[in-house]
Amino acid sequence: MNSEKKRWPASVYGRGTDPDARFSLANERTFLAWIRTGLALLAGAAALDALDLPLQDTVQGLLSALLALAGIVVAVTAFGGWMRIERAMREETPLPSNPAMPVVVVALVVVGVVLAVSAVLGGVVA
Repeated sequence: MNSEKKRWPASVYGRGTDPDARFSLANERTFLAWIRTGLALLAGAAALDALDLPLQDTVQGLLSALLALAGIVVAVTAFGGWMRIERAMREETPLPSNPAMPVVVVALVVVGVVLAVSAVLGGVVA
């Protein structure tokens, strides 16, 4: 029985040749790091929503939703990124970049700026 047919996803494992296992494992560690980042963003969204901060409820809700959305985007793109990189290694083509990075940066900058302004101005945003 051919073990190649059992490997999932076929869109990754059905192409090229197996790369050095060290590179596949490094790609998997990167995937898991992005999953942890997504979980941290979701936890931050839940914490921000639960805290009593000197922000308008609408602003606090929007910031929490932004963090949650960023966490979801990171989780979804982590799997897609793992697939693209694994496929590129199997086909010996250049490694693609990760489209989730700008999403994380923008979300964290927006949330950080609003929270910093609120802290400096003593809740004027409220």
